[in-house]
Amino acid sequence: MNPFFGRSNMTYALMRMSFGVLFACHGAQKLFGVLGGNQADNTLMWVAGVIEFAGGLLIAGGFFTSIAAFLCTAQMLVAYSTHLDDGLIPAQNNGELALLYAFVFLYIATKGSGIWSLDKNP
Repeated sequence: MNPFFGRSNMTYALMRMSFGVLFACHGAQKLFGVLGGNQADNTLMWVAGVIEFAGGLLIAGGFFTSIAAFLCTAQMLVAYSTHLDDGLIPAQNNGELALLYAFVFLYIATKGSGIWSLDKNP
C-alpha cells in the first residue's frame, strides 16, 4: 500500500522539524523567560531547559538526531513521572504532552534524521 499522499519522507521531515522547534521553544521559556514562560529558578529546571533547547534545535536541524531524540525521550519520561502523584492515566494527571513528546522522540530516535537534515542521513 502506498503512503498517504505518497510523500512519507517529506511528511516525516516536517514532523521532525516541527516537534524540534516546538521543543526548543519550551527550552527557551525555561532558559530565557521568553514566549510567555518563566525563567528557570532552580538547577533541575535549568538542566531541563538546556536539554529541551539544544535537543530541540538538533532534532529540528537533523544533526545528531537519534542521540538528541533519545535524550529528549528520557527527559520526557522523567517529566511524566512527576505527574504520577496525580494518577496513572495521562488525562487525569495532565501528563499527555510529556508522553506525546516522549513517544514522538522515540520514533525519531529510531528513524534518524531523514531528508532535509544537516547530517544528510537518509
